Amino acid sequence: MRSSPSSGPPSRRTKRHAWPPSATRTPRPGLEARITSDRRPTSAADRLLDEATAALVAHGVPTPRVDAELLLAWATDTSRGAVQARALTGGAIAAEHVERFRYAVARRTTREPLQHITGEAHFRALTLSVGPGVFVPRPETEGVVQFGIDALRATAVAEPVAVDLGSGSGAIAVAMDTEVPNALVYAVERSPQALPWTRRNIDAHGGTVRLVEGDLADALPELDGTVSVVVSNPPYVPDDMVPVDPEVRDHDPALALYGGPDGLDAVRALTDTAWRLLVPGGLLVIEHAEQQGAGVRDVLARRGFRSPETHVDLTGRDRTTTATR
Repeated sequence: MRSSPSSGPPSRRTKRHAWPPSATRTPRPGLEARITSDRRPTSAADRLLDEATAALVAHGVPTPRVDAELLLAWATDTSRGAVQARALTGGAIAAEHVERFRYAVARRTTREPLQHITGEAHFRALTLSVGPGVFVPRPETEGVVQFGIDALRATAVAEPVAVDLGSGSGAIAVAMDTEVPNALVYAVERSPQALPWTRRNIDAHGGTVRLVEGDLADALPELDGTVSVVVSNPPYVPDDMVPVDPEVRDHDPALALYGGPDGLDAVRALTDTAWRLLVPGGLLVIEHAEQQGAGVRDVLARRGFRSPETHVDLTGRDRTTTATR
């Protein structure tokens, strides 16, 4: 997801404010750490997990036990459920797997994203390849794309056209394509670092999404007036904000994060693009920060979109705004 219009990312000057403003949204690991420390390990796997959990707690990782289990699953080429079962029932772990696991944990203590270490991110029913240069898809975006999927399923058009502006990993585009097989889905991405990941994920899930290298501000003029649904998770962090989490601040590409002085530059650009792409009655779906709902609705209303409405995510925070052409 997420690439900004052609003005490019902001300069890497010192930013004075934390993003998101509500820093309490990062989970606190204390309770999990106490629960882990209050019991005795029951197996080799359990001992490894406790060792890793303690290291991750010491470095401020928000979900240390979960990350430890996922990293051991990756190191042993199995599932998290299998790791949990082995922790309870026992069983040897090969030396090479232990070495691989400890190396992965050491990387995670530097706050390198878990998904960069394992090379994959889960999104709805998809397993996507991710790594440096591409924005890691977030669970909140699973709910955002649902609005687009529902609209595609509801349309009377035999082969509705959908566009994902600023596709990044391809998560939104591939989800629409795999969950609405009769849709014709286009993914637009301009970042040379993100594009290989977009292509890889499209190819890994059927290869039917049409990938277009280009800027969301002037994409797909040949589709003007033919598109049923446009979905975008654009960069929306204001330029003078700095993300709180090191995984975001130090590893997500700036092009996918920063959206101008108020965070809405890309929203304005994609709104103009969606206006010309969509058929009358077509739906625009935009992800944004919880503080930006009113601003996004204003942008849409000024452009002429009807019925702009902001929707909350599973945590009760404003996350998605939809509007009709």
